[in-house]
Amino acid sequence: MKLYATTIPQTLPSWTNIISNDAGLIELEINDEDPGFHSIIEELSTEIEPGIVGIKASDLCQILSIEMVDTSEEN
Repeated sequence: MKLYATTIPQTLPSWTNIISNDAGLIELEINDEDPGFHSIIEELSTEIEPGIVGIKASDLCQILSIEMVDTSEEN
């Protein structure tokens, strides 16, 4: 899984790697196979619709202390 952020903390969890940092846009890759990541997912999981469980990207970013780029904004 990849996230694009504008700010990140100095230390990231071991299951997160910085892929690139170009012009203020930081590309992060999350190892979604890592047990540490799975424990975070279990903590943040909520039922979105009956029978569908997921997490909000904003909740994940808050846990990671990163500011994610909102790709839905029009420039």
